[in-house]
Amino acid sequence: MAQVARSAKERALQIVEQATRIRLQDARDNIGARTTGRLVKKAHNQTGHTQGALERAAKPPLGWIWGDFFRPWQRMFPGEKQFNADINIRREYIPLSLIELARLIDLGWVDTKRPIDVSTLCATKKFKLNPRIRQYGFDLTGEGADVFPYAVDIEVQYATQSAIAAIEKVGGRIRTAYFDAQALEAAVDPKSWFEKGLVVPQRKAPPPSLIGYYADPKNRGYLCDEETIEEERRKLAAVRGYEVAELKIKSELKPINQVFHGIPSGSVVSLADKKVFAPTSELHREYYNKKRADKFYS
Repeated sequence: MAQVARSAKERALQIVEQATRIRLQDARDNIGARTTGRLVKKAHNQTGHTQGALERAAKPPLGWIWGDFFRPWQRMFPGEKQFNADINIRREYIPLSLIELARLIDLGWVDTKRPIDVSTLCATKKFKLNPRIRQYGFDLTGEGADVFPYAVDIEVQYATQSAIAAIEKVGGRIRTAYFDAQALEAAVDPKSWFEKGLVVPQRKAPPPSLIGYYADPKNRGYLCDEETIEEERRKLAAVRGYEVAELKIKSELKPINQVFHGIPSGSVVSLADKKVFAPTSELHREYYNKKRADKFYS
């Protein structure tokens, strides 16, 4: 015979000892845990709408303003048709200031003895560049132009005149070059591209909307002749008030159809063998050396 419980704890312990094991079919919600909503008729589900054509509507339409049911807000104020009309084809460029570039060099993330391009900047893991959301490279800004001391060989997609002057003032070289989406995807993560065994793509020429920018020697476009760029260097030095510095960069410029320095288009790179396999077929060479423009809407 069970003893009489002296307290609530002992009584609860006795109940647990005498109860059966908890099984899945015994587990259920407490009483009142789940309640069903009150079912009402359509006439009682107006949620405050009492006049006009809204008497039979359960919920107001999107953009509706009280007072005129047949002219919602988006019809009364359609906005300017040209506002953000080109949002689907607009290009985005990641800003890179000269003071940020100098900090990367000071910390050892970037080597001034080697050319600096998209692959070099993305290899620092300090920038996120996604060509699939129409990010097309870097925009070099003039913040820190007065104290930039390094003579670098840099290739960006956009650059201000103050940034160009700061690079050339200390004997550096700067070029603005275009990358299409496929070439930029290979340049952002070369290791992943090489491990997949993909062919190094050809860097296409800019679309007609950008030909004027990259063919202008004032912007140091990569489509210009070196003679015209040298003349613009002297003009910019005269405007900014500094002497034309001797060019300290001895390396050759990257060809306009190449993505990586020293690796021709159409090649396959083997990281395991540490070799570059260039195309041997004359048909393939002609295909990858042919100058093709990017799509007009790209």
